[in-house]
Order: sequence, then C-alpha cells, then structure tokens
Amino acid sequence: MPSPSKQRLALAICDFLSTSLTDGTLTAEEKDSIDIAVNCISESFGVDPTDTNAVSQAVGSQNLAQIYSVYERLKNNTPASSASTTSPKATPTPSTPAAEPTEDQKKQAEGLKSKGNAAMAQKDYPAAIDLYTQALALHPNNAIFLSNRAAAHSAARDHEAARADADAAVAVDPKYTKAWSRLGLARFALGDAKGAMEAYQKGIEYEGNGGSEAMKKGFETAKRRVDEITADETAASAAASPRGGAGSPGGGGLGDLAGLFGGGAGAGGAGGAGGGGGGMPDFASIMNNPMFASMAQNLMSNPDMMANLMNNPRLREMADQFGRGGGGGMPDLGSLMSDPSVAEMARNLMGGAGRGGPGGPGAGR
Repeated sequence: MPSPSKQRLALAICDFLSTSLTDGTLTAEEKDSIDIAVNCISESFGVDPTDTNAVSQAVGSQNLAQIYSVYERLKNNTPASSASTTSPKATPTPSTPAAEPTEDQKKQAEGLKSKGNAAMAQKDYPAAIDLYTQALALHPNNAIFLSNRAAAHSAARDHEAARADADAAVAVDPKYTKAWSRLGLARFALGDAKGAMEAYQKGIEYEGNGGSEAMKKGFETAKRRVDEITADETAASAAASPRGGAGSPGGGGLGDLAGLFGGGAGAGGAGGAGGGGGGMPDFASIMNNPMFASMAQNLMSNPDMMANLMNNPRLREMADQFGRGGGGGMPDLGSLMSDPSVAEMARNLMGGAGRGGPGGPGAGR
C-alpha cells in the first residue's frame, strides 16, 4: 500500500491533469487520454480523484504546478554537491540562498509558520504541513520551515517525507541543530539506526558542550539499536558456524560434555557415552576427568545447588530412567544441554566456565 504522502502526490497529479483540460494547457481532444491516465493513477494508488475534500487536503492552497515551480527555484539555486547529503555518511553542504524574498514576503511566511506551529500543537498535522509549505513558497530554502515540516511529517508517520525535508534543512543550514534531531528521528523510524546515530552525532557536534540531553538521548537510543543488530548478526553467524555451538571446544560454551563421559564422536558400542549408545559410561574415565572433578567439588560444597539439581525435571526424568533399570543407556547430552536451566546449572558447576569474558558482547559499553 502506498504511503499517505505518495497517495497525496497521486491526487495532486490527478488534479493537475484534470485542471490542464480546463486552464487551456491541453485541448478537448486530449480528454480521453487524460481520463484514462487519471483512472490508472487512482486505481494504482488507491485514491479517489472525485473526492474534493481529499484533493483539497492533498493540494492545499498550492497546486502541483505552483509547488513544482518552488522546487525549480530551489534546484536552480542549490549546488549539485548538496545532493550527496542523502547519504548517511555525507557531510551536508549549505545551499546558495535563493532569490531574497521581500520583507513583506518574509513577514507573511513567518505568519504562516506560526499558524503551522499552532496546528502542530492541535495535532492537525495535514494543516501544519500545508501551512509550512505555503511559508516555503514565499521564503524558499528556509531551514526552519523545512525542519518544522519534517516534524509534521514525522508526527503524521510519513517518515520518508520527513527524512527528505530534514535532509534539505541540514543542507541549507547545518548549524540548525533541530534539523539534525529530526533527521535522526526519521532515519531511525525508517530502520536506518546507524544513519540515525550519525545524524544525532552531527547535532551534538554542532550544539557543542557535549550536546543537549535530548540529542544525547536520541544518539544513545540509536546506538543501542545498532549494538542489538550487531549482536543479533554475531549470534546468527555463530549459530550457523559448524564449530560455533555451545558444545564445541572453541565456541565459548560449556566444553565437550560428551567427551566428559569418555565417549568419542560416533561412539555407539556397549560402553559408548553418546545418547542411544546402549550402554553405561566409563565411570573410571569420568572420575579421572579434571572438569568432572571440579564439578563434583562445587556440587558437594553447595547444598542449594544440590537441591536445585535434584529438583530439575529433566535430570529427575533421567534418574527415574536409570532407577527403572532401562531407558536405552545414556540420554542425548546435546538435547539435555539445550535445556536453559540445565545449561546454566552446568556453568555454575564448572565455576562459571564458558561465560563471556572481557571481550564478550557486554564489554566496553
């Protein structure tokens, strides 16, 4: 489904095409072609060009031709290098000011901006967007008007339009820090956490003195999201690695617990320790294993840990199987260690072995 901003643009295009038949731009012979075009656009974008109220909200006091003329004025007075500011890593370059508006135009534009601010306070975001647009028509290239309209777009959940206005605002005046904050918000809402973090960082730099609390809070929120994404990607990579599991010797997990019981990979004989091997483990080998000796020492010196061990349902089930004299040998240790409570208990028994050290995900924050 197209965004509300694109639907309004589609309505504005339909209005422009229809008006072109009545204002002398096109002749009556072009009516059939225009009707087909309007019908195709309205069906594709899910809009109704006969809904006068919707068209009025989309177009406002400026029709598409007038809005485009404002764009052309901005484009003709903006260096090509400023286009690179759409990249999150680019450093915006201020635009060359457009033709200076008259004092009367500036006064009218300020009045429209004030009305737009009042509409924002009333949460009438479409009206605010329209009023800021009218102000920009009188005073183009105004970073404050662009930034305010970005805020209105964000409030209306049209984050693409908000990002475009905020990008334009920081290109016009990088020192207007509210525009950086609104750019950070729009990027974050669009899923670009890294770009949001960079925008907030720019705002902090231009504010000086370490930045405002609001800007720092925005930066920290974006940074946390970047850290979460990085951690998720690392975890997914480790899970996909054949040697990255919790039981692999170098995986930072619990060590080779199957080897603890004397059973090699693929041991399936009567004395194998692997699940389904059909026999009992070699207890002499177990007692000679330093890891098991350490686990036993920790267990005997901690009565609470012993009680928790006996109360674990998975371990009780295993004990019941041995108590009945059957069950097909040792359980599948890989399955057993997938139980979070058993895995945590094993870590405690080994004195915390396998926990993340200084280089783990929590370090350096």
